[in-house]
This record gives sequence, structure tokens and C-alpha cells, in this order.
Amino acid sequence: MKPELAQEKSYTIDDIYSLPDGSRAELIDGQIYYMAPPSTKHQRILSFLHLEIGNHIRSKIGACEVFPAPFAVFLFADESKYLEPDISVVCDKNKLNDRGCIGAPDWIIEIVSPGSRRMDYYTKLSLYRSANVREYWIVDPMKQTILVYDMEHDSAPAIYSFADNIKVNIYDDLWIDFRKLDS
Repeated sequence: MKPELAQEKSYTIDDIYSLPDGSRAELIDGQIYYMAPPSTKHQRILSFLHLEIGNHIRSKIGACEVFPAPFAVFLFADESKYLEPDISVVCDKNKLNDRGCIGAPDWIIEIVSPGSRRMDYYTKLSLYRSANVREYWIVDPMKQTILVYDMEHDSAPAIYSFADNIKVNIYDDLWIDFRKLDS
């Protein structure tokens, strides 16, 4: 007789919504990934980017909206992938409801924390690519680099530093000057 293997628990979106207040986690294919509270440096970068993007959208009376974390992104209709990107830019208002964004945002920015490195560089890159996110930035405060993936044009990633002025691919006229960041 074969010994039975222990079954790993598979979680659902209901498990995410029943977490204690203040808990932050993401759901990928039945597994919950808990997130540590962000550092002050992380939040400074998040605030800087949110303001730069939001001010641009407002000044152009743009159709897109920018959402900082925590903001729910359901990459696929089956709710098997619930993520909270650091920044989500959504240009299709039909994807928005009271719960968050249903489908891929146009532009996602993840700010790397020590505990999120593997998730941001590999797992989320693959998920965002398969969900047809148009542009994905990985901002790494420790390395002081920004990887820009222009997935809409299937370009190789561009690597920038915190001393660069970076063109946003989904816009014709938006550049983000990281030299203005007080880190």
C-alpha cells in the first residue's frame, strides 16, 4: 500500500478577504504570499512616482488613473491571481470596479524589497507578461536601478539608474527624472 502524500492547502480569494485587518498578501495559483510592511525608502519612492504620474495625467486631462498600493489587481477573470502592485496605471475605465482592477493594468511598477526580490524579478514579470500588461518597471532601491520592460513592443528590458530621466513607453510625453527623488 502506497503512503498518501499530504495535500497542500489551496487558497482562494475568499481567504484573502478574510485575512485580519492590516494583513497584506497576494494570491497566485492557490498560494498566499504575505507581504512585509514597506520601508520608509520604499514609501518615498512610491510617493514620488505616484505624484509624478498623477500630475502628468491631471495636466493632460488623461483617461488613465494611477493607483498606489494597496490596490487589488485581478489579472485574470478566474480570480486565481490577486496582486497588489506598488503602482498600477489603468487606462480602460471598464476594468475598474469597487474591488479594484479586473484584468491587466496598462503599466505596473514594483518597488523591490528584500523579501520581494524573487517575486518581482521573476514570478510577477512572467505573470504580467502573460496578462498583457503593456509596461512593467522594477525599481530596485538597493541596486539603485530601474528595469523597464516595454512588453507592448516586446522589447528587451532597458536598465536605468537613479541618475536617469526615463521615458515612459505608454505615453508620448512623460519622462520621470529619478534625480528629483530624495532617497
